[in-house]
Amino acid sequence: MRTVLYPGTFDPLTNGHLDLIERASKLFDQLIVVVAINHEKNAMFTIEERVRIIEETCQHLPNVKAVAWHGLMVEALKCYQAKAVLRGLRAFSDFEYELQMALMNRSLEPSCETIFMMPTANNSFVSSRLVKEVAYLNGDYTQYLPPVVANALAAKLAGGEL
Repeated sequence: MRTVLYPGTFDPLTNGHLDLIERASKLFDQLIVVVAINHEKNAMFTIEERVRIIEETCQHLPNVKAVAWHGLMVEALKCYQAKAVLRGLRAFSDFEYELQMALMNRSLEPSCETIFMMPTANNSFVSSRLVKEVAYLNGDYTQYLPPVVANALAAKLAGGEL
Protein backbone atom coordinates (compact mmCIF):
# COMPACT_ATOMS: atom_id res chain seq x y z
CA MET A 1 0.00 0.00 0.00
CA ARG A 2 1.36 3.41 -0.95
CA THR A 3 0.85 5.71 2.03
CA VAL A 4 1.80 9.37 2.20
CA LEU A 5 1.82 11.61 5.26
CA TYR A 6 0.70 15.23 4.99
CA PRO A 7 2.01 16.92 8.15
CA GLY A 8 1.14 20.37 9.41
CA THR A 9 -0.55 22.29 12.16
CA PHE A 10 -3.70 22.91 10.08
CA ASP A 11 -4.83 25.70 12.40
CA PRO A 12 -7.19 26.11 10.66
CA LEU A 13 -7.44 23.77 7.67
CA THR A 14 -7.78 25.99 4.59
CA ASN A 15 -9.12 25.42 1.08
CA GLY A 16 -5.47 25.25 0.01
CA HIS A 17 -4.84 22.36 2.40
CA LEU A 18 -8.01 20.62 1.22
CA ASP A 19 -7.02 21.11 -2.41
CA LEU A 20 -3.73 19.28 -1.79
CA ILE A 21 -5.46 16.55 0.20
CA GLU A 22 -8.01 15.92 -2.53
CA ARG A 23 -5.43 15.87 -5.31
CA ALA A 24 -2.90 13.73 -3.41
CA SER A 25 -5.61 11.27 -2.35
CA LYS A 26 -5.89 10.32 -6.03
CA LEU A 27 -2.16 9.53 -6.20
CA PHE A 28 -1.82 7.36 -3.09
CA ASP A 29 -3.69 4.41 -1.62
CA GLN A 30 -3.80 6.15 1.75
CA LEU A 31 -3.20 9.74 2.79
CA ILE A 32 -2.72 10.44 6.48
CA VAL A 33 -3.08 14.05 7.56
CA VAL A 34 -0.67 14.32 10.47
CA VAL A 35 -1.77 17.10 12.79
CA ALA A 36 1.32 18.22 14.63
CA ILE A 37 2.00 20.50 17.53
CA ASN A 38 4.25 23.41 16.66
CA HIS A 39 5.49 24.96 19.87
CA GLU A 40 6.38 28.15 17.99
CA LYS A 41 2.75 28.79 17.06
CA ASN A 42 -0.14 29.75 19.32
CA ALA A 43 -2.89 27.40 18.14
CA MET A 44 -6.49 28.54 17.97
CA PHE A 45 -7.88 25.00 17.89
CA THR A 46 -6.77 22.13 20.08
CA ILE A 47 -5.08 19.24 18.34
CA GLU A 48 -8.19 17.11 18.98
CA GLU A 49 -10.43 19.77 17.42
CA ARG A 50 -8.18 19.96 14.36
CA VAL A 51 -8.23 16.18 13.87
CA ARG A 52 -12.03 16.12 14.19
CA ILE A 53 -12.47 19.04 11.77
CA ILE A 54 -10.18 17.44 9.19
CA GLU A 55 -11.95 14.08 9.45
CA GLU A 56 -15.33 15.75 9.04
CA THR A 57 -14.13 17.87 6.12
CA CYS A 58 -12.55 14.88 4.37
CA GLN A 59 -15.31 12.34 4.93
CA HIS A 60 -15.91 12.27 1.15
CA LEU A 61 -12.39 10.86 0.72
CA PRO A 62 -12.39 7.25 1.97
CA ASN A 63 -8.61 6.87 1.80
CA VAL A 64 -7.88 9.94 3.96
CA LYS A 65 -7.62 9.95 7.72
CA ALA A 66 -6.31 12.43 10.27
CA VAL A 67 -4.17 11.66 13.29
CA ALA A 68 -2.56 13.68 16.06
CA TRP A 69 1.20 13.37 16.33
CA HIS A 70 3.64 14.43 19.01
CA GLY A 71 7.15 13.83 17.77
CA LEU A 72 9.43 13.63 14.78
CA MET A 73 7.86 13.19 11.36
CA VAL A 74 10.30 10.40 10.51
CA GLU A 75 8.94 8.45 13.48
CA ALA A 76 5.40 8.91 12.12
CA LEU A 77 6.68 7.71 8.74
CA LYS A 78 7.86 4.48 10.36
CA CYS A 79 4.77 4.12 12.56
CA TYR A 80 2.35 4.37 9.62
CA GLN A 81 4.67 2.59 7.16
CA ALA A 82 4.44 5.56 4.82
CA LYS A 83 6.51 5.94 1.69
CA ALA A 84 6.70 9.73 1.60
CA VAL A 85 5.90 13.07 3.16
CA LEU A 86 3.72 15.52 1.22
CA ARG A 87 4.36 19.25 1.52
CA GLY A 88 2.75 22.19 -0.21
CA LEU A 89 4.68 25.03 -1.77
CA ARG A 90 2.71 28.24 -2.19
CA ALA A 91 5.54 30.58 -3.12
CA PHE A 92 9.27 30.54 -3.65
CA SER A 93 9.66 31.81 -0.08
CA ASP A 94 8.29 28.46 1.18
CA PHE A 95 10.94 26.50 -0.69
CA GLU A 96 13.96 27.25 1.51
CA TYR A 97 12.22 26.16 4.72
CA GLU A 98 10.65 23.10 3.08
CA LEU A 99 13.97 22.07 1.54
CA GLN A 100 15.66 22.29 4.96
CA MET A 101 12.91 20.16 6.50
CA ALA A 102 13.11 17.59 3.71
CA LEU A 103 16.88 17.33 4.04
CA MET A 104 16.70 17.08 7.84
CA ASN A 105 14.09 14.32 7.58
CA ARG A 106 16.25 12.46 5.07
CA SER A 107 19.26 12.90 7.34
CA LEU A 108 17.30 11.38 10.23
CA GLU A 109 15.78 8.65 8.05
CA PRO A 110 17.51 8.00 4.69
CA SER A 111 14.40 6.34 3.22
CA CYS A 112 12.27 9.47 3.80
CA GLU A 113 11.12 10.99 0.53
CA THR A 114 9.39 14.36 0.32
CA ILE A 115 6.94 15.23 -2.41
CA PHE A 116 6.14 18.87 -3.09
CA MET A 117 2.84 19.94 -4.62
CA MET A 118 1.77 23.38 -5.71
CA PRO A 119 -1.69 24.67 -4.83
CA THR A 120 -4.11 25.83 -7.46
CA ALA A 121 -3.68 29.51 -8.38
CA ASN A 122 -6.69 30.67 -6.37
CA ASN A 123 -5.20 29.10 -3.21
CA SER A 124 -1.59 30.13 -3.72
CA PHE A 125 -1.74 33.07 -1.31
CA VAL A 126 -3.91 31.51 1.40
CA SER A 127 -2.31 30.61 4.71
CA SER A 128 -3.78 29.70 8.08
CA ARG A 129 -2.00 32.67 9.63
CA LEU A 130 -3.56 35.13 7.17
CA VAL A 131 -7.02 33.59 7.55
CA LYS A 132 -6.80 33.97 11.34
CA GLU A 133 -5.69 37.58 10.92
CA VAL A 134 -8.66 38.35 8.63
CA ALA A 135 -10.99 36.64 11.13
CA TYR A 136 -9.50 38.52 14.07
CA LEU A 137 -10.08 41.83 12.25
CA ASN A 138 -13.71 40.90 11.43
CA GLY A 139 -13.13 40.34 7.72
CA ASP A 140 -14.86 37.72 5.58
CA TYR A 141 -12.65 34.65 5.90
CA THR A 142 -15.27 32.11 4.80
CA GLN A 143 -14.14 32.01 1.16
CA TYR A 144 -10.78 30.59 2.23
CA LEU A 145 -12.09 27.73 4.36
CA PRO A 146 -14.19 24.61 3.85
CA PRO A 147 -17.68 25.14 5.37
CA VAL A 148 -17.01 22.84 8.36
CA VAL A 149 -13.91 24.85 9.22
CA ALA A 150 -15.60 28.22 8.69
CA ASN A 151 -18.37 27.17 11.09
CA ALA A 152 -15.86 26.01 13.70
CA LEU A 153 -13.94 29.27 13.40
CA ALA A 154 -17.15 31.28 13.74
CA ALA A 155 -17.95 29.34 16.91
CA LYS A 156 -14.47 30.12 18.27
CA LEU A 157 -14.94 33.79 17.49
CA ALA A 158 -18.40 33.86 19.09
CA GLY A 159 -16.97 32.27 22.21
CA GLY A 160 -14.28 34.92 22.41
CA GLU A 161 -11.59 32.25 22.21
CA LEU A 162 -9.49 33.94 19.52
